[in-house]
Amino acid sequence: MLVTSSRELKGLNHRFRGKNKPTDVLSFPAIPGLMRGFAGDVAISAEIATRNARQLGHTAADEIRILTLHAMLHLAGYDHELDNGEMARKEASLRKSLGLPVGLIERRKRPDRGKVLMGKSESLPNSVRSRGPAVKRTGSGSRATRASR
Repeated sequence: MLVTSSRELKGLNHRFRGKNKPTDVLSFPAIPGLMRGFAGDVAISAEIATRNARQLGHTAADEIRILTLHAMLHLAGYDHELDNGEMARKEASLRKSLGLPVGLIERRKRPDRGKVLMGKSESLPNSVRSRGPAVKRTGSGSRATRASR
């Protein structure tokens, strides 16, 4: 896991997704067969996480935990844009059991949360790499899951 600057996330987002803007979190699923038990990598913008936490009234540490949970679900093959709420339900359940505040998917659905400085979660194109089970599950055709929302 890499917690870094918005500038670095912007570079990664541009390089792997063709989007020249910073984002809060990216996930990069492991190349199938490369290393047993390795799910992939996660990159988080400390700056965006801190701003979002301040705006939402919780700590930056909690925001990083929320972003990590979201990214890990993507690495496990979930895709909230294609799964009819399956990822949202799983994220809400895990967030609740971990005692974390409102999650990424819920924020997009709740108008009372105000404007939060986060990008739309997405994934990297298949041309970047082929995904293992996540590709089969989501059919999203992406490699780096912009820890999607």
